[in-house]
Amino acid sequence: MKRLILIRHAKSSWSSEEEDYYRPLNKRGLHDAPLMGDILKLKNIYPDIIISSSAKRAAKTSKIIADQLEFNREKIEFTESLYGATINDLNQIISNIDESINTVFIITHNPLITDFSNSINDGFKVENVPTCGIVGINFIGKWQEFDKKTKNVFLFDFPKNYYKKEKKAKENFSL
Repeated sequence: MKRLILIRHAKSSWSSEEEDYYRPLNKRGLHDAPLMGDILKLKNIYPDIIISSSAKRAAKTSKIIADQLEFNREKIEFTESLYGATINDLNQIISNIDESINTVFIITHNPLITDFSNSINDGFKVENVPTCGIVGINFIGKWQEFDKKTKNVFLFDFPKNYYKKEKKAKENFSL
């Protein structure tokens, strides 16, 4: 079985005067990226390869998650083509993945991740994949046949799922 793990970059700063491509992560993004790396670790989901948009916020997210999973940062494949990519572009990237790879992390942007996830046709529909959100997709077959194969979403997770639990735990503790 092959696994595609789509990760939206963590929350970025809008206070910067930088062009969109160069926007850094903000404080929340710097908190959320390691959190989601830890969640992937707890779920025992590790990459064979990480392919990331080279935009600053996606690149930083990929490095943080790689660190949490003890994945060598130097093996991350940064590609400018994921910045502003379409569903067809992403399918092309996926179809070029080496068949020896079983689990691929792709770290990129919205609306691509939401649109791509909603195109899986297994009943999964989401209005928006939040920043640092993760969508895990399983399928059986070859990467070059990904767009033609039956796929299912086995994971949809994002940082705010854990904020609610933290808040509830704090409320219960204070009673």
